[in-house]
Amino acid sequence: MRSQFNANLHFNHVNLTGLHSSQFRPLNTRKGGRLLQTLSAEQRASCVHTLADLLISRQAEILDANQKDLTEATKSGLAKPLLSRLSLTPAKLKSLATGLKQIADSSHENVGRVLRRTKLADGLQLKQITVPIGVLLVIFESRPDSLPQVAALAIASGNGLLLKGGKEAAHSNRALMDLVKEALGTVGATNAVSLVSTREEIGDLLSMEQHIDLIIPRGSSDLVRTIQDQSHHIPVMGHSEGICHVFVDKDADLMKAINIIRDAKCDYPAACNAMETLLIHEELMDGDFFSDVCNMLKKEGVKIYSGPRLSELLTFGPPPAKTMKHEYGALECCIEVTKDVQSAIDHIHTYGSGHTEVIVTENKINAENFLRKVDSACVFHNASSRFADGFRFGLGAEVGISTARIHARGPVGVEGLLTTKWILESENGHAAADFTDGKCIWLHETLPLNN
Repeated sequence: MRSQFNANLHFNHVNLTGLHSSQFRPLNTRKGGRLLQTLSAEQRASCVHTLADLLISRQAEILDANQKDLTEATKSGLAKPLLSRLSLTPAKLKSLATGLKQIADSSHENVGRVLRRTKLADGLQLKQITVPIGVLLVIFESRPDSLPQVAALAIASGNGLLLKGGKEAAHSNRALMDLVKEALGTVGATNAVSLVSTREEIGDLLSMEQHIDLIIPRGSSDLVRTIQDQSHHIPVMGHSEGICHVFVDKDADLMKAINIIRDAKCDYPAACNAMETLLIHEELMDGDFFSDVCNMLKKEGVKIYSGPRLSELLTFGPPPAKTMKHEYGALECCIEVTKDVQSAIDHIHTYGSGHTEVIVTENKINAENFLRKVDSACVFHNASSRFADGFRFGLGAEVGISTARIHARGPVGVEGLLTTKWILESENGHAAADFTDGKCIWLHETLPLNN
């Protein structure tokens, strides 16, 4: 989730009546979202299925638009890792379609689901149900595949959606947006999702607290941090850094550890769930494990830095890391030595970003200790940090990964885009005063959810 980003945001006071862009109509987006809410779960699922099918049947035009973006980006000197993120392929589109169908098939009971039901008194019943948040603004960079993923999640959860994509993917985003509109047209909710023109300033969007309920930035740490800093009135969900750790305990299966480290660092080094720091139990420094890890990483093209304790142990070793709290986002990582499991946990709490942490060990007590005590959104045992992903979690996709502690945490799928409301129904026209003068008696009786 990284790319180049100019953090110099220009804020303008926006008069909605003065915006003439046909692509940017927040009021229509809210109306479209409210229409989505009224549809049946089956209708919303059908819309997402249609979008998934269009990704395959209209593959040629999507790839043609994407090639235009790739050609322009190459001419402009866009970095190779970012070109990879920008690129769409038949395999990516097939995977996208599979994820969207997963969203459709698993979201039937999300909106309007009863969470609790209480009989307050005779003839007076209260229930709490799930409802959409409202209007989401998702700002994303480089990756055009984010557009159909986020659109599908918004449709399935009944939210209105404003999408602000990076200019490097302009052709791809327009082509994909056409398919989203076509899918929405099958249920009469075309306005529920809109692609914001690149002409609108991000500052303009951040000032529309009356029309946008939640901002979700997906991109570089600079982008996310800047949005979090500058959005004073609209809540922002996301994370600014992905400083993920893999800790190899003294009781680890070392072959298993090598495989997990390779995947966590090298599978997709630019991803926010890639390993940035490798922690090694000090007892493993006596054998061949450290040299085996270094040789593997060097073979994969990874540049290694050493933490303070590792530097003390080695006469000749990797250059020292400038800081232990750093997200490399590339084929680079830091290696540090820890005394024990608790030392690893303390290191993670000191230098981590609360994203994803891994312990590799065959010692169940140590594993349970790590899983219980590490205070991050995702904590894994004997599995790569790369599993911190909405699709891999079975959510179909994600709007992002949240390290916040309120509302949603970790990969955010459909359920993370819902809030609740209370519905109170009276058979007798109850008044609060009825309970003061003794006409009515409080019962507060818990009722079955499926009543």
